[in-house]
Amino acid sequence: MLRYFTAFALLLFSQFVFGQELNVNVSINTPKLQTVDPKVFQTLEGALTDFLSSQKWTEEDFEPEERINVNVQLTINTELSPTSFTAELLIQATRPVYGSNYETVILNYRDKSFDFNYEQFQPIEYSATTFNDNLSSLFSFYVYMVLGLDYDSFSPFGGEEYFQFAQNILNNVPSSVANEKKGWRALDGNRNRYWMSENLLNPGLKAYRQAMYEYHRLGLDVMHEDPVKARAVILKALADIQTASKKYPNSQIVQMFANNKADELVNIFKSATPDEKRKAKAALAKFDPSKAGRYNKQIGN
Repeated sequence: MLRYFTAFALLLFSQFVFGQELNVNVSINTPKLQTVDPKVFQTLEGALTDFLSSQKWTEEDFEPEERINVNVQLTINTELSPTSFTAELLIQATRPVYGSNYETVILNYRDKSFDFNYEQFQPIEYSATTFNDNLSSLFSFYVYMVLGLDYDSFSPFGGEEYFQFAQNILNNVPSSVANEKKGWRALDGNRNRYWMSENLLNPGLKAYRQAMYEYHRLGLDVMHEDPVKARAVILKALADIQTASKKYPNSQIVQMFANNKADELVNIFKSATPDEKRKAKAALAKFDPSKAGRYNKQIGN
């Protein structure tokens, strides 16, 4: 079954095209490069594009218009050796909003501990059961995060199996690697891959994941035909996020939502009724207090 069929019924009369899941744009920046040949990173850029775009990540068939747009920016910060690097990853994924040419962000995340080893022409290969190297595990982890978030936005808890796959990758990282390459363990801070995975599979945060379905599929996707109904659903989703945040304070995924959706929420509610504005600002102030002044000013009364 095609992923969007039940959501949009777009494919009733179209031919099936068997393709991969992602439209990927990869760029690698090397502002502090000193000794390593720049061609190494040109090779890596192509290898990563091929790895992310050509690998079959799900058992479903995606038509070209269904593919998820993903932008990957990898910045090399330090050359520890000719084949070992400290880096920072910025990954952004979007999905279209039905009835418009607007795309909404489902993931916009900066991983500041994206450290890896790479030798030119080294194969990048995915394994569901074993650890090959940190580079393939890092990118595979984020692919499954993107897929899980996308599927959650189309059906309640639809991304569960992909979040499980991401957690399996995390669990397969050897302790010797996790001790050296940060971000895989709980003790590496409260904003990292470990906590992203933990939050999304935590039963205490199910209200958040239900809210993601309501916000996107029942809210944004119907905005073009019934803005009043859509805003009412989005207000309910914000209340559910507030509930999840109260039950699980300072959770990473709630903060990610607040960071990713701030501009979008302002645009949704700045033309709303005074009562809708009041409710939206009250909910946002609860789980995103650092932007309360901004919401109050930009959404208005």
